[in-house]
Amino acid sequence: MSKSIEGVSNWMHMFRWIVKLIRDEYGIDETLLTRNATLETDIGLSIEQVEQVLEYIAESFEVSFPGGTLDELVKLEELCLLASWMKGYYKRPEFISDAFEGRCRAVNAIA
Repeated sequence: MSKSIEGVSNWMHMFRWIVKLIRDEYGIDETLLTRNATLETDIGLSIEQVEQVLEYIAESFEVSFPGGTLDELVKLEELCLLASWMKGYYKRPEFISDAFEGRCRAVNAIA
């Protein structure tokens, strides 16, 4: 289920897009959706819901998340920066491992 990405051209727009997605799809209060919020603990998303968020991002932005993505992500900001990098909006995030970077590059031409 692809969602409109009109107007998203940098990591800040991507962050806002993801916040709106989580708010609208899961009814999460926007005050909880801060950069440093942990996806599961602070925001309260289940693993299945985080996987669904990744699917929405992948379909909407035409990127692919490799296996093990959830092992690399803890915070909402990390999800945003990873997606932004894979789409070409941001530099390589410092928190990802070299091995994971290789897996991302293998499935995404832009990264």
